[in-house]
Amino acid sequence: MRIAREAKRTLATIVFIASSLCISFTARADQNYSQQVFFENSLSPDSYFYSAGTISAPSTLKLIDGKLPVETSNFISGPNALELQWQSMPNGGWDAEIYLYTWRNRNIDFPGDNLYLWLYAKDGIRAADLPKIALRDIARNFTAQLSLGSFTNDLAPGKWTKVRIPLAKFSTASLLPFEPHRLAAIILAQGAADGSAHTLSIDDIRIENAAEQDHTPAAPQITEAKGYERHIDLKWKAPEDPSVTQYVIYRSMHGDPFQPIGVQRYGVNRFADFLGDPHATASYKISARTSSLQESAQSAAATASTHPMSDDELLTMVQEASFRYYWEADEPKSGMARENTPGDDDVIALGASGFGIMAMVVGADRNFAPREEVVDRLLRITDFLARADRYHGVWPHFLSGKTGHVLAVFGMYDDGADLVETSFLMQGLLTARQYFNKDNEKEQRLRNNITKLWEGVEWDWFRATPNKDALYWHWSPDYAFHIANRLQGWNEVMITYLLAIVSPTHPVPGSLYRTGYTAEGTPHTYGERHTYYGIQLDMNYGPGSPGPLFFTQYSYQGYDPHGWRDKYTDYFTNNRNEALISQAYSIANPLHMKGYGVDAWGLTAVDGPRGYREYKPFTEDDGTIAPTGAISSYAYTPHQSLLALKHFYRDLGAQVWDIYGFRDAFNQQENWYSGITMGLNQAPMAVMIENGRTGLIWKCFMSNPEMAHIQQTIGLEPDSSK
Repeated sequence: MRIAREAKRTLATIVFIASSLCISFTARADQNYSQQVFFENSLSPDSYFYSAGTISAPSTLKLIDGKLPVETSNFISGPNALELQWQSMPNGGWDAEIYLYTWRNRNIDFPGDNLYLWLYAKDGIRAADLPKIALRDIARNFTAQLSLGSFTNDLAPGKWTKVRIPLAKFSTASLLPFEPHRLAAIILAQGAADGSAHTLSIDDIRIENAAEQDHTPAAPQITEAKGYERHIDLKWKAPEDPSVTQYVIYRSMHGDPFQPIGVQRYGVNRFADFLGDPHATASYKISARTSSLQESAQSAAATASTHPMSDDELLTMVQEASFRYYWEADEPKSGMARENTPGDDDVIALGASGFGIMAMVVGADRNFAPREEVVDRLLRITDFLARADRYHGVWPHFLSGKTGHVLAVFGMYDDGADLVETSFLMQGLLTARQYFNKDNEKEQRLRNNITKLWEGVEWDWFRATPNKDALYWHWSPDYAFHIANRLQGWNEVMITYLLAIVSPTHPVPGSLYRTGYTAEGTPHTYGERHTYYGIQLDMNYGPGSPGPLFFTQYSYQGYDPHGWRDKYTDYFTNNRNEALISQAYSIANPLHMKGYGVDAWGLTAVDGPRGYREYKPFTEDDGTIAPTGAISSYAYTPHQSLLALKHFYRDLGAQVWDIYGFRDAFNQQENWYSGITMGLNQAPMAVMIENGRTGLIWKCFMSNPEMAHIQQTIGLEPDSSK
């Protein structure tokens, strides 16, 4: 739904970039990671999700649930490699496909001219007995086969060999030309029918130009090794060096020799080692290396121990790790949240940034970062927002961190304002305005910046239709209200109406809450009651489903739903019940999904194994659970959410825990684990845990003077049952 147009504002862009360059930044970008790496390692144990195989008897190929196994004892990029185990027989055949993981906003445009693979055979393999190889691009155009053995000598036993195949060697075999720089799949297939059993490990597949004079990088230095209950966090400093592709993490336990256990991509100076044992001590060293394995000296060793943690300590651990996404993986010129990482480094998400600002308030309050530094970051953000594209005071869904201009992401007609994302952003900014209340120059300037941004939003402009009885999501400077997306619930947009109604400069009537959000007088059904598993729900999202959990979270990170109701519901009770129904659905598990239960729940909209889906009980479920669904419900269901937190961390942490806390989503039914972190999903965990513990974000947001009478204005009444 949301896209940006190509803005031709050269002078403004130059001024914007020049002002941004006044600040010095440490390189934190993915440094072409998306445009170099085809396969590095498998997040899924046992088999690689992004693979498949087919066998024609009497040949054989080892598969696990139709996918290639992973090898964990020998690898280039730890902790695993792909395993190809076959026997090629006359009149038989086999093929194995390795797919590119096309995460959100991945730019599939490999600039390199060579395909590189590292190969290992314990017993050696003759070049003539290696498989054939073909390629396919994202448009499904494909090449003729080549013999893999044509590009290497015989593989020596027990030795990794790097194979280079110039992409120019592949010839198109499809109707339309194969595009090598848009590579989507590598197909290995039966070669010589020698009748022998072979096992080949494949790792660190990249598309790069031939390396020029390679050099040995400088060694990184570990700055922190900190133990938690089941994992140890490592942090390091390293010189900027574009030739570095990976940091290699080495571990020693019980005085044993240091062994490589994993890698981290260049530009990310943190690693989470999940040990699984609450009574373990480990020592670590780190090196930097190039793709040709020119490796630096190892850093000095650092040692840390895991230890049992209380419930409060576990909650704080999750909050701090989630906060780090906004603090350490921000877009450096703007200081705002990237849509996802790895991803497009330049894509700033406005709503995610608003959530991140509330997470920064939590971070300042819990000393995850110094208050003064958080204020400096927020000053950078508000200065950026003042210069960035706005349309009637409303920002787009996505901005370029480099230029401040609207970005094309979701669709041709959405090349301007996004009112809902702006409301998520303002929810965060108004929270910060109240929290940072000290009488010093920087905090005063921050409050003034936020007030000016807040007063500039023309909420009333978005009453698009002649009867003007509702707000509309989008407005385009080129296509006006072409996207006629009327804002009406039950969904995530309640906060949009609340902020529009209390605006000090461009308000809309309080009656729009009823005619717009609850859509009274229209065929739209709002407040339809249903009972699921004995739990009454006043808000039903479409036929037969309570909806995804983010409906209960996005608008209510700042707005406190306690103690007030309209004729439809008490929103705190409703939100709590929706979370309880989500848990009850997982306990009942009507579709028999692997892993579901009392401590494994949380259906909400997220990227799953096959892209974005609006996961919700009864009508949209393929086994994908998003930790943010259950954990961001902590403010409503602390006991049930804590059960999920402990299970996700203690039992699934080896696959589900990473440097920014819980991974975006996982699916045990399909042995799939998300490889990205999403800006929309980490902050709600930090914020809603805090609301459940202290109510901090609710108190800050609701203390804005504009919010003093919002309940009465929209027709809510005190809930006499409370």
